[in-house]
Amino acid sequence: MHLSPAMQKVLNEQVTLELEASLVYLQLSIQLDDLDLPGMTRWMRAQSEEEQVHAAKFTQHCLDRGFTPQIGDIAAPKVSGSQPIDYFKAALAHEEKVSESIRNLYRTAQSEADLDVLPLLHWFIDEQVEEESSISEIIGRLERVGTDGAGVLRIDSELGSRHPDITADGE
Repeated sequence: MHLSPAMQKVLNEQVTLELEASLVYLQLSIQLDDLDLPGMTRWMRAQSEEEQVHAAKFTQHCLDRGFTPQIGDIAAPKVSGSQPIDYFKAALAHEEKVSESIRNLYRTAQSEADLDVLPLLHWFIDEQVEEESSISEIIGRLERVGTDGAGVLRIDSELGSRHPDITADGE
């Protein structure tokens, strides 16, 4: 039930990456707040909190298996852009990075014959498909409305109605 050194390494990296994702979303929320888009700001803050829950899920799995992860170095997120679509594209790019990392975790689990981590990884694979799809849909809608202020404000309003949909145990 203990984790191999290879699994310890990639899981430790994943904990750090999930916390980095939380900071990326927090920075994106700040950028959107500066644009006076409270709905998009709220959506990004909820994403930031969700990423912290994801880090906690990986951390707990490690602890349950006798390994104490250590948070690695996290650089301050660099976000560029001036329009909401720029920030959602940055979010998608980061989610794609997280997705690839989880696929790498899965490949490592297969090579290490670590069956115990697979249920957790399956949950995260499903979660990443959902995350990328959700953000892609928002980007598509923002592309359709372009610079139409009323359209952007409508999307902002809809995104602001989001309720946190994940609990501390990830359900």
